[in-house]
Amino acid sequence: MSIQRYHVGPRLSEIVVHNQTIYLAGQVADATLQQDAKAQAEEIFGMIDRLLAEVGSDKTKILSAQIWLADMNDYDAMNEAWSVWVPQGHTPARATVESRLASPEYKVEVKIIAAQ
Repeated sequence: MSIQRYHVGPRLSEIVVHNQTIYLAGQVADATLQQDAKAQAEEIFGMIDRLLAEVGSDKTKILSAQIWLADMNDYDAMNEAWSVWVPQGHTPARATVESRLASPEYKVEVKIIAAQ
C-alpha cells in the first residue's frame, strides 16, 4: 500500500494520494482575506488547480467537493466563482453547508477529492 503525502505540516498534509485518489486538505483564502466570498472562492479555486497539477490531475477529475460557507448568504457569490471555474460536463458531487470556520476572516473553505 502506497501513500504519498505532500506539503506535510504538524497538523495536516495539503495533499494525500492513495490508490490514484487525491485528497486535498480544506483550502482557505490567504491573499483575499479582506475581500468578499466570491474573491476568496476564486483564490481557493486557483489553489486547488495548482495542487491538483502538482500530482498530475486537474479539475476535470474532481470526484467530490465539500464547501463550507461562514454565511449562507454568500452562497450565490461563491457559486458565481464556481460556475466560471468548474468545467461543464465535469461537475463533481458537491455539498455546501454553513459552518463557523477556523478564523472569522474566512468566508469559504473547500475540500476536494479527485482522481489522479
